[in-house]
Amino acid sequence: MVAEKALVFKIQSSKMAVAKRFEDLEVWIAAKDASVMIYKITENESLRKDFGLKDQIRRASISVISNIAEGFERNGNKEFIQFLSIAKGSAGEVRAQLYIIKELNFINEEEFVLLYEKVTQVSKMLSGFINYLKQSELKGTKYMSEK
Repeated sequence: MVAEKALVFKIQSSKMAVAKRFEDLEVWIAAKDASVMIYKITENESLRKDFGLKDQIRRASISVISNIAEGFERNGNKEFIQFLSIAKGSAGEVRAQLYIIKELNFINEEEFVLLYEKVTQVSKMLSGFINYLKQSELKGTKYMSEK
């Protein structure tokens, strides 16, 4: 029997949890929620007309959840860390673009703060997850022996 595909990781409360799918990861859920918020906020009338900026922030937000998912599916911590790092970079890109959107008055201060805090939370979660995986003795399910 092949070892069941699962990733064990530490949650902030120091409990251990098992993720069998990337959809089980708290960081992926938070990133998905942030991406949905970005999509909704970019539907406002004035920002809809700025195709470049609207599309860029949407692509960056989608990049976060996509890289988390792709890294998880690689089944190796080294690759997962690499993809989580890319996701973290994309989260930084989203935060930078939020400043431009706010400065151009496409969103108000309250919307900016809400989105910025959500994306910052995702970045912190990614950092914590990366640090955990770097220190973990687990190398990923593709390195597990068959039993």
